[in-house]
Amino acid sequence: MPPAGGRGPGMARFLSEEELENQPKVTPALLKRIFSYLWVYRFRFMLVLLCIVVSSFFTLLPSILTGKILDEGLLKKDLTALVNYILLSLLVTFLANLIGMVESYFNTWIAQHITYDMRNHMYGHLQEMSQSFFTTNNQGDIITRMTSDIDGVQSTITNTFSSILSNSVTLIIAMIAMFRKNWILALIGIVVVPLFTLPTRKAGKTRWSLTKESQECNDEINGILNETLSVSGQLLVKLFGKEKTEYERYEKVNHRMIDLNIKERMAGRWFFVVLTTFTSIGPMLIYLVGGILMIRHGSDLTVGDVTVMVALLGKMYMPINSLLNIKVDWVRSMALFTRIFDYFDIPVEIKNAPDAVIPEKVTGDVRFENVGFAYEEGHPILKNISFELKAGNSVAIVGPSGSGKSTIINLIPRLYDVGSGSVRFDGVDVRKLDLGFLRSRIGVVSQETYLFNGTIRDNLLYAKPDATQEEMIEALKKANIYEFVEKQEKGLDTMVGNRGLKLSGGEKQRISIARILLKNPTIFVFDEATSALDSISEQKIQEAIDPIINSHTSILIAHRLSTILAADEILVVKDGAIVERGQHKELVKQGGVYAELYETQFSKALEDDDGISELEEYIWGTQPADEPGE
Repeated sequence: MPPAGGRGPGMARFLSEEELENQPKVTPALLKRIFSYLWVYRFRFMLVLLCIVVSSFFTLLPSILTGKILDEGLLKKDLTALVNYILLSLLVTFLANLIGMVESYFNTWIAQHITYDMRNHMYGHLQEMSQSFFTTNNQGDIITRMTSDIDGVQSTITNTFSSILSNSVTLIIAMIAMFRKNWILALIGIVVVPLFTLPTRKAGKTRWSLTKESQECNDEINGILNETLSVSGQLLVKLFGKEKTEYERYEKVNHRMIDLNIKERMAGRWFFVVLTTFTSIGPMLIYLVGGILMIRHGSDLTVGDVTVMVALLGKMYMPINSLLNIKVDWVRSMALFTRIFDYFDIPVEIKNAPDAVIPEKVTGDVRFENVGFAYEEGHPILKNISFELKAGNSVAIVGPSGSGKSTIINLIPRLYDVGSGSVRFDGVDVRKLDLGFLRSRIGVVSQETYLFNGTIRDNLLYAKPDATQEEMIEALKKANIYEFVEKQEKGLDTMVGNRGLKLSGGEKQRISIARILLKNPTIFVFDEATSALDSISEQKIQEAIDPIINSHTSILIAHRLSTILAADEILVVKDGAIVERGQHKELVKQGGVYAELYETQFSKALEDDDGISELEEYIWGTQPADEPGE
């Protein structure tokens, strides 16, 4: 057992090989940056520090009073002194716990507010990132930085930093108290302290190694279970008659796991046997030397003094062990802050110019002037793109998959910035326009519709928070979805589910069109809005889109021929360049890329349309549908 009044030291902790290889370089700049978050709450932190000092002193005081209880109360048989010292000891213990509670509250308050500040900072910073950041980085990693990494900061402040402070203060006060009592016994106590750290480090390394191996074995067992007990895995096992083979493989790994668990448990038992022996050496030596000084050399030491020295030595064990392990916590804490700061240091690529403007008059003219763009340097996606879309007109952009069609429209609201050339909105380079203004003027209906997990009303109000019930209904009617909403038991308050999974693809798409109509942008962009839908849903969406195209400035990326024909001009994009432009009939006659697309894609869509004869007549004039002519 550990000495009276003390706590046995815990198991030594170690860094993994990966942590050792990747431990961050701690620089003054890094520490300054970390403590800049703490500096905001410096007055509360000073109060925490004061509480730690007072609480540590009060925590040690009962050990010192133990000597008085023995000498003044028990040995002198003074009941009044005995009661007084016992009551004083209880009072001091109560005050120590009370101050500790106050310290814990302010410590937790500071930690929570620092994580609050960091989360806000991180979320605001991520909102400013360009679209390329989210397409390049793993979404899970982004969420981890926002959640568990920043949550770890709270543990760092409440545990690591406070542990360093409280253990250091306790150790210093205990040493001062010991030396004030008797410097000889104090030296003996300090000299033997390293002895109990030796088995702690040795046993800790052994258990760390066994724990790591046990975890690897557990991962292997989980892998076998996931592979062989899944529906597909179990089917494969049965079809190949491998039941016995898989059982033997599982049994072998499971047996190894049992052996490792036994070794790990026994390593802990041997550790505590050795540790208990070593932790008894210090107190026994103090009793021995104290006795020699009292018996042989007539020292003025008392029984109470020796007891106090033993109690104070016990109080030193836990702080010393904690400080010996502090490197592990420190490295992990620094790694945590480094990961967070790495994200903070990612530059904001798309931001407002210092002299960003908001035009008083908006018409909706769009012009691309020799635009070049690349997601990665040396791999151009767009090359010398130039075209003009006048207000009130529409343009269709067609081309093979991967030709750069969506990239073109993403440059207009500055989801990305051009690499060369310029995109102009009403004659002004979009990089000179206020971002909020620019994006408020552009409404995009994409192929991959995203609805938030809420009601239909919530998703509509995202575009216009102050929209009235009448405005929402009008938008739903124009989007050809009001009849569906009206039939729902809760109407506008119908839940759409996560990502709108409770709705069909066509229903989601039409609600997204209603949302854009509420936004009331100057330019409408339809990026494959009817792609991957059944013919009925496609027709309903087309009926919603057609009036918008006829009455608003529009950019269309579509595979449906009737949508393309509604545009004032067709741009044909291939390999990142505009290779053809014009009207349908003339582009087909050219026999180029568009004609090939017409034969392979658009004509198929045409055959699926109702009223094929009327549409063919529109395309070819008075010629029969089966004789398009030249």
